[in-house]
Amino acid sequence: MSDSIRDLAAADMRRDYRAAKLDREDLEEDVFAQFRKWFQEAVDADLLEPNAMSLATAGSDGRVSVRTVLLKAFDERGFVFFSNYNSRKAEQIAENAHAGLLFPWLPMERQVCISGTVEKISTAESLRYFASRPFGSRLGAWVSQQSRVIPSRKFLEMKFEEMKSKFASGEVPLPEAWGGYRVVPETIEFWQGSPNRLHDRFLYTRQTDGSWNIERLSP
Repeated sequence: MSDSIRDLAAADMRRDYRAAKLDREDLEEDVFAQFRKWFQEAVDADLLEPNAMSLATAGSDGRVSVRTVLLKAFDERGFVFFSNYNSRKAEQIAENAHAGLLFPWLPMERQVCISGTVEKISTAESLRYFASRPFGSRLGAWVSQQSRVIPSRKFLEMKFEEMKSKFASGEVPLPEAWGGYRVVPETIEFWQGSPNRLHDRFLYTRQTDGSWNIERLSP
């Protein structure tokens, strides 16, 4: 065992999860009803940004990228986030539509893991959300050439001031290269930490007829 592993092992980071348990009878048959239930419980628990989710994508070269984005809507069609359409994630999605999401609700000893395919939402849906954003956030969408190299922070601030002057009326149009994506789930796993690392894991898998099969997984 390396010294670094020994150091971490000796740091007393181990936690025995005991907050709750998850049984088959606790689950909703409708996977989206189950997600809505857990999401609301995360909101009610006053977690910091319960809609924060890790998004994993990979391009045609197989190299995986992970970043945190914010869930902005969900329904029976899937889970929606927004991005620049010229960003690294957008380039990877264009090459490979498969992606993964993770909601790490660690204070509740819970995780929700989602895998599926990604599609763009309609321009009308993107415009509706864009119009609801604060003025500064709308300007930021025009300023940021997401994932591109820039010379300095000052460069960004100068561009922001330019956009602020350009759209001083408060009317900020939807940028052509900005909008929403929907992750259409194929599997959704609900993970509840349990004592002795015997965690409760239930996997919902979409069937060809649109129904969902539920199975318990070994921890």
